[in-house]
Amino acid sequence: MIDFPARFDFYGHEVWWHTVLESVGIFLGMRYYFFLKRRSPVKLPLTKSLLIVIGATAGALIGSKLIGNLEHPEILFNRSPNFKTLWTNNTIIGGLSFGLIGVELMKKAIGHKESTGDLMVFPLMLAMIIGRVGCFVTGVYEETYGLPTDSIFGMYLGDEYLRHPVSLYEMVFLIALWIVIARFKKKREYESGLLFQVFMLSYFGFRFVLDFIKPRYELVWSLGTIQLVCIVMIIYYLYVIFVRNNRDYKSLMPWK
Repeated sequence: MIDFPARFDFYGHEVWWHTVLESVGIFLGMRYYFFLKRRSPVKLPLTKSLLIVIGATAGALIGSKLIGNLEHPEILFNRSPNFKTLWTNNTIIGGLSFGLIGVELMKKAIGHKESTGDLMVFPLMLAMIIGRVGCFVTGVYEETYGLPTDSIFGMYLGDEYLRHPVSLYEMVFLIALWIVIARFKKKREYESGLLFQVFMLSYFGFRFVLDFIKPRYELVWSLGTIQLVCIVMIIYYLYVIFVRNNRDYKSLMPWK
């Protein structure tokens, strides 16, 4: 039985496992990315590579906190908002969407036109899966829990309610998506950038649906901030994959 939030004592200091697992996920994701980059036949100059990583990191940092705080406009627009609360409000949706903007702006600035996203797909999923383990063991003490439910999937996450373990749902989804994309990569010839586009479209579509069973501040049409961002990103990637790339959807089926 997990005692939520899961934590341990480190020389007299209480440390949450979420913090540790999130850091481990980022570290292993980055190491995996550089491992794949060394094996890739496409070689980028070190300076360009580092600038693109900087663009992605800066965009992700800004976006994760901006969208994370826009989830709670009642806090963000408070006359005297708490800086610690504002700084700790993060969301992977903002990180992914603004990280993309950061990469594209940096690529335009350095004159690089080729896609750089495919190598990031599996490292991103690895980091996210490990990070979601941390979210799960935090229970209701961070906003990555689901609404109360009487379904067979309900779990006690630190309060008196059986709740949807949405972090576990996301882990299962990411593992399944990993298998599908890996099979697609093995069996299909594809244009550079397509793996990343499929990953982003799939993940934003999943999160749009998942957030219906999570607590949220409803802004428009009963949708929360994250869901509105997901809609924008879904439309963008549908356009990129099926219009800009002029691709037949049947060519994306990994089981053919």
